[in-house]
Amino acid sequence: MLIVDMFTPSGRSRLTVVLSCALALPLTLTGCNHGPSTAADAANLAEQQRLALDSARQQLDMIPPPSKSRYMAVRSLGSWENPYLTVQGDMVSLHVLLADSNPSEIGQGGLLRPVGARRRNLDVRLNDLPTALNAIPSSSWPYGRVLAVEEAHDVPPAARAGVRRNVEAVYKTLGDLGIVVYEWNEPGRGL
Repeated sequence: MLIVDMFTPSGRSRLTVVLSCALALPLTLTGCNHGPSTAADAANLAEQQRLALDSARQQLDMIPPPSKSRYMAVRSLGSWENPYLTVQGDMVSLHVLLADSNPSEIGQGGLLRPVGARRRNLDVRLNDLPTALNAIPSSSWPYGRVLAVEEAHDVPPAARAGVRRNVEAVYKTLGDLGIVVYEWNEPGRGL
């Protein structure tokens, strides 16, 4: 087909057919996959998840145990230096403060070296939480192996039960990884 033919009414219909076939071809070749189809596939998936969790636990064991005297003195999440999680209905937000690469005290937190420039926020699925925590550099854990966990703000009443279930799942995952959970409750916030 020539390029000139594509702009005629019959050429557009041919182009539409060619494009739709080209877009549908990958779907027909790969098919749909809605999860494990047999018990063996489900067992294989569970084994892979267990191995990933064990690998993440081994990596996180290199971070020293938490220093309770350091993290219990923190009164606001703005001054919290370790990673922390905000649990929402469908995901978890991971907040990480990267360590300052300049060891000098001069200008720290000032205009040329703002703390906010070292903050990273990442939305993570609950299943990918061990992998995400494993990727955090050990220099970002100054209090040791402890994470602050907070529930999302302004959750509609209908979604509170789902958020609470996710919080419990996060606690279980963190416990399996050997990470101490510091439940963060803002003053004045009621359940």
